[in-house]
Amino acid sequence: MGQIESFAELVVRAGVNVQPGQGVVVDTDTAHIEIARAVVEAAYAAGAAWVETNWTDGPMLRSAVDHASVEELSRSRPWALARIEEWAEAGVASIALVGDANPHLFDGADPAKVAARRLGEMQARRRALFGRMRWSVVAAPNPGWATQIFGEPDMDRLWAAVGTAMRLDAADPAAEWQRRSATLGARARELDQLELTEIRYVGEGTDLTVGLPANARWTGGGMIDGDGIAYMPNIPTEEVFTSPDRRRADGVMRVTKPMVILGQLVTGLRVTFADGQITDIRADEGEDVVRAQVRTDEGASRLGEVSLVDKDSRIAKAGIVFHNTLFDENAGCHVAWGQSFPFAVEGGMTLSEPERAELGLNMSGVHTDVVIGGDGITVTGTGPKGTVEIIRDDEWVL
Repeated sequence: MGQIESFAELVVRAGVNVQPGQGVVVDTDTAHIEIARAVVEAAYAAGAAWVETNWTDGPMLRSAVDHASVEELSRSRPWALARIEEWAEAGVASIALVGDANPHLFDGADPAKVAARRLGEMQARRRALFGRMRWSVVAAPNPGWATQIFGEPDMDRLWAAVGTAMRLDAADPAAEWQRRSATLGARARELDQLELTEIRYVGEGTDLTVGLPANARWTGGGMIDGDGIAYMPNIPTEEVFTSPDRRRADGVMRVTKPMVILGQLVTGLRVTFADGQITDIRADEGEDVVRAQVRTDEGASRLGEVSLVDKDSRIAKAGIVFHNTLFDENAGCHVAWGQSFPFAVEGGMTLSEPERAELGLNMSGVHTDVVIGGDGITVTGTGPKGTVEIIRDDEWVL
């Protein structure tokens, strides 16, 4: 089996775990056409009743940003919302193949327009995914991504790095992920037992304390849907995570990995929080796009995720910056501003949005992960049982 076929098999069988007779939706870019074809083939081979592919294209997206108004770019189309609801009702599996074929696609574009694209529809999609659909987001190798990392479109080198990070080099990648998922799940259960009320990240340029809602629950590895079927929302994943109380974040954080936000490279990012809200943003490059994104709605300037990753991560061991959030967020501890996870509090999936907000969970059309971990990072947690070290100098010690 070739590398593309192994990739597709992992996404279909371990990622969304396609069941016989199930419908599958694949979101992808034209840059990923070979991989998308393999994913569709693997989905049908797994018994999918139908597979629908939704295509995007970088230059077409740039045309929309250049010529359409902010109002039109942000408008939610009723037919698109109805389609998302139909997928959720039917229990469709959702696969997203991501990866910037041109990381500089939106250079020089209006950041407000880049940030405005279909926020309402993205929020509806997230609501459908959280508990009603099995989903998996996976980065797909492409020449533009290879060039961003290595300075040349070296696809062999990119596939080697991606294969290591995704455990495609194992005899049975799905079994390897089951083992890693078990380790991460055990860490999540250990954190739950501590009943933490806040965590604190301390490292070079970072001293950030974040409060947690009552009955916060940590997640690591794979998940189980309402029918008891296991799946993995992200491959690779090396984290345990939860959602914080959006009203309780104070301090500063230094982002330790370059990232692409809304198609633009951001480096040297420093962010200040007070009473849960972002109050100051500084960056060496891409500051304007970050400022534009955190202004997109009321929740965009508050945290929706806190995550713990140690140096045992396969991505951390790779020793390269992937310039892809899905990979780089798994190289070190990270946080995300924007949308919370409703399953991050006990019973959260059955609560209404106002009830979730009352507990401190965040609502937003965005969810942007940024890495603040790496060498020297220390994370402590505080709860009724006192303060404990969780990570010391980037090593899990709990």
